[in-house]
Amino acid sequence: MVMSSLPKAAMSRGSGFKVLSNVDYRLARNLVVSEYRKGHLSRLDVCDAQPELLRAASDAGEPVDEECPICEESTIKLVSYVFGPRLPASGRCVANKKELAKLSSLGKDLACYVIEVCPACNWNHLAQVFSLTPRPSGRPRSKASVGQEAAAGEAGPTETPGGDRP
Repeated sequence: MVMSSLPKAAMSRGSGFKVLSNVDYRLARNLVVSEYRKGHLSRLDVCDAQPELLRAASDAGEPVDEECPICEESTIKLVSYVFGPRLPASGRCVANKKELAKLSSLGKDLACYVIEVCPACNWNHLAQVFSLTPRPSGRPRSKASVGQEAAAGEAGPTETPGGDRP
């Protein structure tokens, strides 16, 4: 399964976010596909995408170079939804890095869901979920502000997974 470039975009230096966690649903996907191919699930069981998800796939989906595992006729698209404070309850469909960068201005933690969709047969499956937190502003901090944070019980700067300071 091809993974979305959205988490990569979120992890890039200029994104304003850092990825806190990433859950990959590849094993669950493989189980569903296997059960379908064995005949234990019908096509109606696995090809049940909602009309709004199909519209999002055709309008804002990220095309990937992988055939649909069910119909094997069309390529799948990845649709990304972001949930968080000040966003609609149904989430916001994010089509590219630019839209993700706009969300960093909210300054709040976000949850991102990436769904693979086949517009031809309506296959859909949750591919991955990742959470984002805003990176602290890049302005240098004085020794006094670092000391005040330590006195207040707040943690100072920490290393990110790549070894860079936020």
